[in-house]
Amino acid sequence: MATLEDIGVSAFINIVSAFAFLLAFALLRIQPINDRVYFPKWYINGARSSPRQSGNFVSKFVNLNFRTYLTFLNWMPQALKMSESEIISHAGLDSAVFLRIYILGLKIFGPIAIVALIVLIPVNVSGGTLFFLSRELVVSNIDKLSISNVHPKSIRFFVHISMEYLFTFWTCFMLYKEYDKVASMRLKFLASQHRRAEQFTVLVRNVPHVSGHSISDSVDNFFKTNHPDHYLCHQAVYNANKFAKLVRKRERLQNWLDYSQLKFERHQEKRPTQKRGFLGLCGERVDSIDFYKQQITDLDRRLTMERQRILKDPKSIMPAAFVSFNSRWGAAVCAQTQQSKNPTLWLTNWAPEPRDVYWKNLAIPFVALSIRKLVISLSVFALVFFYMIPIAFVQSLANLEGLERVAPFLRSLIEMKFIKSFLQGFLPGLALKIFLYILPTVLMIMSKIEGHISLSILERRTAAKYYYFMLVNVFLGSIAAGTAFQQLHSFLHQSPTEIPRTIGVSIPMKATFFITYIMVDGWAGIAGEILRLKPLVIYHLKNMFLVKTERDREKAMNPGSVDFPETLPSLQLYFLLGLVYAVVTPILLPFILVFFAFAYFVYRHQVINVYNQQYESVAAFWPHVHSRIIGSLLISQLLLLGLLSTKKAANSTPLLVALPVLTLAFHKYCKNRFEPAFRRHPLEDAMAKDLQERASEPNLNLKSYLSDAYLHPIFLSFEEVELTEVKVEKNQTETPGPSADRNNHHILSPPSETSSPSPIHKKYLHEDQPNHTVYHYQDQPSHTVYHYEDQPSYVAHPYDDQPDNTVPRYDVEQAYNFFHYRADESPSNVFHY
Repeated sequence: MATLEDIGVSAFINIVSAFAFLLAFALLRIQPINDRVYFPKWYINGARSSPRQSGNFVSKFVNLNFRTYLTFLNWMPQALKMSESEIISHAGLDSAVFLRIYILGLKIFGPIAIVALIVLIPVNVSGGTLFFLSRELVVSNIDKLSISNVHPKSIRFFVHISMEYLFTFWTCFMLYKEYDKVASMRLKFLASQHRRAEQFTVLVRNVPHVSGHSISDSVDNFFKTNHPDHYLCHQAVYNANKFAKLVRKRERLQNWLDYSQLKFERHQEKRPTQKRGFLGLCGERVDSIDFYKQQITDLDRRLTMERQRILKDPKSIMPAAFVSFNSRWGAAVCAQTQQSKNPTLWLTNWAPEPRDVYWKNLAIPFVALSIRKLVISLSVFALVFFYMIPIAFVQSLANLEGLERVAPFLRSLIEMKFIKSFLQGFLPGLALKIFLYILPTVLMIMSKIEGHISLSILERRTAAKYYYFMLVNVFLGSIAAGTAFQQLHSFLHQSPTEIPRTIGVSIPMKATFFITYIMVDGWAGIAGEILRLKPLVIYHLKNMFLVKTERDREKAMNPGSVDFPETLPSLQLYFLLGLVYAVVTPILLPFILVFFAFAYFVYRHQVINVYNQQYESVAAFWPHVHSRIIGSLLISQLLLLGLLSTKKAANSTPLLVALPVLTLAFHKYCKNRFEPAFRRHPLEDAMAKDLQERASEPNLNLKSYLSDAYLHPIFLSFEEVELTEVKVEKNQTETPGPSADRNNHHILSPPSETSSPSPIHKKYLHEDQPNHTVYHYQDQPSHTVYHYEDQPSYVAHPYDDQPDNTVPRYDVEQAYNFFHYRADESPSNVFHY
C-alpha cells in the first residue's frame, strides 16, 4: 500500500518530468529548424513563413536572438489570448467544444473539491476505524482520510450521503448548462455555414436490385418518382479498393522519379542510375529517370484498364449512392424520413462531408455489416478480458505489502527504501500507461472492420470501445484485482461472511493507485504531448533521409489532429474517478483539478498552433460525452450504496436509493431536450437558409455545384507535373508558402481538402484519356487571421516582440482559384496558376 512518502516520491518524479518536458518544449519551439514541427497549423493556413529563409547559415538552424530565451515561457499567456469565437473560425467547432470539456471539469470539480476537503476530510479522519483494523488489513495514512476510517453504523454517514446528493445536483446543473450551450453553438454554427455539399446531399444505402436496371437507373427512377420537386442528381458508389492501391503505388514511384530528376539537375554531368533488382541491391544497372518513367507509364496503363473495368462492370457499382437535392429542405426531409414500406431498403442518412468519407467501407455490402458488427463485438469482449491478466499483474506492483505475505522471499529486495517507493509510487501508473499505448490503434482497426463510412464515426466508435475497456479494466479491474492481491492474506484467514465487509473497507484504498496514475498520465503525459517528441524526431529523420521533394517536406510536417479515440475516453475516466472518489476519498480531487487545468492549457496551445482537423463533425461527439458523465454519476452512487451496505448503515443507506432514479430522469430529459439538435436538422432552419440563398443568388447553378462534390476517387486524373513545381534542394533554405504577398500583406492560399470550407469539385474532362483536374471554389468570406507574439512576421524578425498581438495582420482574399495538379497530390502541396 502506497504511503504518503510513496505518493511524494511519485509526485516529485512526475513534476520534475513535466517541468523538463515544458522546458525542452520552450527551448525547442523557438529554434528555426523546428518551426514546422511546433507551428504547422499556421503553415497550412498560409499565415506563417519559414524563419530559415533569411540570415546566415547558423541562424537557419539555431535562434541567435537571445532576447527570446529570456521570454521562452511566453507561449503560456499567448495560449489564452484567442477567444472562443476566434478558435471556432481558426480550428472549427469540434476543437472549441473539445476544449470546453476541460473547462467543464474545472467547473464541476472546483467547488466539489473545496466542499469535500473542508467537510469530509475532518469527518473521515476523526473516525478511527482503521486504527483497530491495521493488524488485519494493509492500510496507509492516506486511507485514514477516506470513508473507510468511519465506524460502522456511524451517524457520520449521513454527511457522506448529503454530500453525494449535493455533488450530484451540482454536476447535473453544470451538465444541463453545458449541453444547452453546446447545442446552441452547434445550431448557430450550422446556420452560419456557407453553402456546403453535405447540406444538400443524402447517403442512400441498400438500394434494391431491379432486373434489367442498373443501380444508377434504380436510384434515378426512385427519387424522380418520390421526390419529384427536389431531387437533383446522384453519384454512384464504386468498389475501387484495388484501384486505390495502384494509386498509392504510383505516388511512391512519382516521388522517386522527382528525386532522380532533381538529383540530375544538381549534378548534370552524371545521370543517376540504380539496379533493377530487389530494393536496388541486385540486378542490371539502369538509368533511374528512364526506369521510373517506364514504371509509371506501365502503371498508368494498368490504372486506365482498372478504371474502365470498374466503370463497365455492373458488379463494381455498390447498392449505395450520394443523392443531391435542390434545397436543404428537400435533403432534410429525405434524410429524416423512411423511404420505403420495407424499412430495410432505401436507407437514408445525412451524407458526411466529402473529406470525412471513408471510401473503402462504402464497398462493404449492407448485409455484411451486421455480421461484422457481431464479430467485432465478440472480439472486443474477448480483448477486454484478455487484458485483465496484465492489468492484474500491474496492480500487484502497487500492493507490495500484500504480496510479501504470500511471497516472503521477495521481502529483502522490496524493503529497500528507494526501490519500494519507486515501485509503489511511480511504476504501476507507468506500466499501465504502456499497456494501454497500442490499444487505440487496435480498436480503430476493429472499428474499420465494422464498416463505418466516415472518419468521424470511426473515431467515435473507437472512443466508445476504448472507454468501456478503461471502465472495465482500468477502473473496475484495478479495484477488484488490486483489492484481491492487497487483502489476500486477510481473505485466507477469516470466515466467508466477513469478506464483503473487507471489500467494502478496501475499495477506497485504491485511491492511492489512481493518484499515481493521474500524475503519470495527466501530468507528465500531458507535458509530453506539448513536447511532440515523436513528431519532432520523425520530421528530422524524414527530412534527413526521405525528403526528396517539397511535397515530401509537407507530408513530413504532419501536424496531426485531436486524438479523439484516445483523448475523450481518458477525459471521461477522470470524470469517473472524480465523481466516485469525491465522497469516498476526497484527497484525490486536487490531483484531478491539476490535470484539467494543465491539460486545458496544453491542448489550447496545440489547437491554435499545431492540430489540423481532418473533418468537422460540428460537435457530434458531445452527446456521448454527456451520457458517459451521467454513467459516471450512476456508478459513483451505486458504489457508495454498496460500500455503505458493508458498513451496516441500515438507517442511512436507503436514502441513496432515490438518487440513481433522479439521475436517470435528468438524463432522459436532457436526451429529449437537446439530443435532437445532434441527430436531426430543423426544417425551419433549412427553409430559412434556402430562402436567403435564393434571394441573394437567384441565378445559382446548384446542379453544377453538386454534380461532382462526391466524385469517387477513381475519376481523378494523373497528369504529369512540371519539374519546377516540385523542385527543392536538400540543403537549401525553405521557401515560404505560395500564399505570401508581402507588399499588401494579403494572401491567396489554395484551399486544401482538409481546410476548405466548401467542397472540392473535380471536372473529369475525358473519360478515356485523363486530363487536367480543375478545382472550382466558391466565394468565401474574409477571415481574420490573428498574429501571436511568437509568430513570424512579414515585416519583422520572427522572434521579435510585437507590441500588439491581437491586431489582425491580413485577410484571406476572396477569389475563384483554379489549380492544375497531379491527382495523387493534395492541392495544397503541388499547384501552379
